[in-house]
Parts: sequence; structure tokens; C-alpha cells
Amino acid sequence: MQKILDIYKEYRIMPNLVDHQLRVAGVAMQICDAINGVEIDRDAIIKTCLLHDMGNIIKFNLDYFPEFLEPEGLEYWQKVKDEYIEKYGKDEHHATMQIAKELPVFNNVIEFINSIGFSQAEKNKEDNNFSIKICCYSDMRVRPEGIVLLSDRLNDLRNRYNSQRRSIDIKEKYLNRPSAVSENLRNIFEDSLKEIEKQIFSKCKIKPEDITDKSVALYIEKLKNFEI
Repeated sequence: MQKILDIYKEYRIMPNLVDHQLRVAGVAMQICDAINGVEIDRDAIIKTCLLHDMGNIIKFNLDYFPEFLEPEGLEYWQKVKDEYIEKYGKDEHHATMQIAKELPVFNNVIEFINSIGFSQAEKNKEDNNFSIKICCYSDMRVRPEGIVLLSDRLNDLRNRYNSQRRSIDIKEKYLNRPSAVSENLRNIFEDSLKEIEKQIFSKCKIKPEDITDKSVALYIEKLKNFEI
């Protein structure tokens, strides 16, 4: 077994992706500690959230957020990106799935990773597996700058999508992107995520607004020593 920070180092995960995955896992841990009356797989949820964006460097336009490239710099991270594409191909989700399969995780973690994403929301709403709901929801609570309410994250995604779809390189901008989806589908996905939030917190002793950067900070410190 390896500590997650050692895994991130081995796979040369960008600092912003390290922070994002730790935050998502921290959100998930806080929910796991507060949920009652439903069966969940806490270990698989945490592993899923810690690994769900491992291949995302592939989709980044590295010029777009230069602050994420420090201290190594553009040349270093461009080389890492090129090597990822050479090894795993040009699809970041495929890369993430392949990396997860390289690590000693069970198939349910692979399944959970595959369930994360804006376009999976409607399916996850109908799924009775609360572990999947928690993984999906936790990812949607985290922006690059930190933890936000779901409504704020959805507004951010909509604003980014509306502005970036006019750009030639939209598919390479930093965005957990539901690219080229219709307005009707966007509404369905957003409504599904809001329903997932209701489903989760109907079983929790906390409210969505109780999950903040401050509340998750203690979980993140614990997660740095989490072993996979």
C-alpha cells in the first residue's frame, strides 16, 4: 500500500489537481460521518474521490491558468502532459480509469469513478447506491478555489460553458465540462444534482451549508496519510 501523496508524486499530478481531489475526498468524508440509515462503502468512496481526476492534465490548456504551473513551470508540465497522452491517449477519463486499474483498488472503485461527471447526474439520481451519489455530489461541491455551495458551482459551470463555447479551444479549457450539451439536457443534469443533494441530506445530520473549507480542512490533513 502507498500513501496517496506518494501516489500523486509518482504520477506527477499537478498541485491544483492534488488540492481538488483532496478537497472532494474531504467533502465525501464529512458526508460519510454524518449520514445515517443507508448503506455506504466509506473506503471505496474515499479512494474514488482521491483518484477521480488523475488523468485530467490531458484536457488542460496549460497556458490558461499559469498560476497552476508553479513552481515547475510550463515546460515541465507540458512534457508531463505529452507523456500522459502518449501512454494513455487523448481522453482524460480513459486515462483516469487506466490509472485506477494500475493501482490496487477493487472494481467498485472503478465503477464509482466512472459514475462521476455532470452528464452522469440523471443516472445517479435514479441509482439506489448512496456511495455513488456521494462521490458524484462531492465532486460538484469543489471549484478550483475551494468548496462552494452546489448552486454556486452550477452557476459557475454554466457561466464558464456559455463563455467558453464561443472559444475555439473550449475543449481544452479548465472545466469539468459537459461540452456540447443542449440547454434542455443541462437543465436536466442540474435538476438531477439538486435532487441528489436532497436525497443525501435527507439522511444526514448536517446541512449542505455545513460543508465548508474550514470544516473539511481537518479531513484533508487525515487524507494526506490515507493509503491505497
